[in-house]
Amino acid sequence: MLKEKISAFIEQIRSIDGVAACALVSRDGIIAGKQFDRDLNEPWFGALSATILASAESIGSIIKMKSAGSVTIQSEGLSIIIMGAGENFLIAAIISDSTKQTTINAKMLAVAQKIREAM
Repeated sequence: MLKEKISAFIEQIRSIDGVAACALVSRDGIIAGKQFDRDLNEPWFGALSATILASAESIGSIIKMKSAGSVTIQSEGLSIIIMGAGENFLIAAIISDSTKQTTINAKMLAVAQKIREAM
């Protein structure tokens, strides 16, 4: 049952126009589900995604920011969005079209809310 839920969430994220690859990652950095379009070091991707989001949340806390719900890493033509999805999970997505980043972020937020409620 859990495996099917995770697969369904990965499919929802991957179906967002502009998302090239994605993973559902536990807050401690373990990849629970994924769909990648490239070879990469998956354990490092999961661990670093969790570390980046935790670091952003910590610095947000220091400056009394309400919430650091997501972090975006931008490069020319490629971005990564790491977004909290409840207490136990986060979404990490590789974005191939940075011009659609606002729309992608909003759609990912909707999926993150579903994950937060379901898991």
